[in-house]
Amino acid sequence: MTTESQLSRLGLFDARVPRYTSYPTAPHFNSHTGPEEFGAWIAAIPAGARISLYIHVPFCRRLCWFCACRTQGTTSDEPVRAYVETLKAELGLLRAHLPKGVTLSRLHWGGGTPTLMPAPIMQELTEAIFDVVPMGDGGEFSVEIDPNEIDGARLDALAAAGMNRASIGVQDFDPAIQKLIGRDQSFELTRRAAEMIRDRGVASLNADILFGLPDQSKVRIAASVQKLLSLNPDRVALYGYAHVPWMARRQVMIPSDALPRPEERLKLFETARDLFVADGYDEIGIDHFALPSDGLAKAARAGRLRRNFQGYTDDTAEALIGLGASSISRFPQGYAQNAPGTSAYVRAVREGRFATAKGHVFSGQDRLRARMIEALMCDFRVDADEMRRDFPEFGTEVNALFADAAREFGDMVELRPDGLRIPEKARPLTRMIARVFDAYDLSKAGHSPAV
Repeated sequence: MTTESQLSRLGLFDARVPRYTSYPTAPHFNSHTGPEEFGAWIAAIPAGARISLYIHVPFCRRLCWFCACRTQGTTSDEPVRAYVETLKAELGLLRAHLPKGVTLSRLHWGGGTPTLMPAPIMQELTEAIFDVVPMGDGGEFSVEIDPNEIDGARLDALAAAGMNRASIGVQDFDPAIQKLIGRDQSFELTRRAAEMIRDRGVASLNADILFGLPDQSKVRIAASVQKLLSLNPDRVALYGYAHVPWMARRQVMIPSDALPRPEERLKLFETARDLFVADGYDEIGIDHFALPSDGLAKAARAGRLRRNFQGYTDDTAEALIGLGASSISRFPQGYAQNAPGTSAYVRAVREGRFATAKGHVFSGQDRLRARMIEALMCDFRVDADEMRRDFPEFGTEVNALFADAAREFGDMVELRPDGLRIPEKARPLTRMIARVFDAYDLSKAGHSPAV
């Protein structure tokens, strides 16, 4: 039996499973976690600790059809200015709860399109952030940059504020595919944005590219990858396009009959992956690539790779605090998510309270299962000694979960005395194997294709 037929027999081409950027996943968050818990978790951060901070800017000048993020269109800067004032007020609430001496390990601006903010507003926001929690030694400040919505003044403001990693969304360089997904962004425009970023001394450049787009072929994705490689990104995320028009209404604009079949999606991924590897990039987890000199590659080699809502990371901070509408925070105690709607978020903060609308408090086996899933997603293996050391009360459960995976996936997992391992041929199944360790009802949400 060929590897592809084994993958098919095990349901790879039919399954829809979580991306496991958290455990439990966001559809299982509930309204029992609110502003009080969020504030208490912030206050419980040890004095002098390092934390991560995520700032969500939910505005775009245009709404790309492929995107499933929580965003809203705006043609003027006024809503953006008002929103930043709310962010500054939320930072004031954070200051009131945050213990002394806390510094930033990571600061990330996402969206939406953070770079639609005018340069003076960017400066105001960064000053407000660092006034509450300064950047620690070796910290990283990253920003998602839309090449259609950036100029020298805004890049100057970001560089002056300490941005040392920029992330450019590419998706695909083929003009015909761009038209089908509502994303007009030429290679020349993208190259110019990358050059402007490098010219300002920004040390690291990330890029996102998608496979599984309408009318995408191996030839077309290879051409886009080759163009992307000419920009010399330090880190690349190769995400599978998730067609979920019942969740993201704008995706109804994308012709579903032009989408590649699951078997074709796997070939598209493999085509792109082979090109990245041939160009000297290390494979990181299931969908990232990084130059050997990049921090992500170093973390993967050292066994320090982690996974959060932005994907793979080398950040080891115990707390990730999300500010802005729909932002999700992670603490040792659990998850907290702000109100997804901008109006509800703004109303809460203006009333002088955090906008936490839902979340999840860890209980039972949550931490054990979360770590096992993260280890599989990052390292394709779960170390039995680590699990028994960190979760001694669940030794029997660890063995049972290993046995469940072996029973369901046979020789596509390797059960050893030191734990469980996914061999290279079975790595397309990683999210499905991780699902074995998920105790929650997966029917609650429509997840993305397993490939």
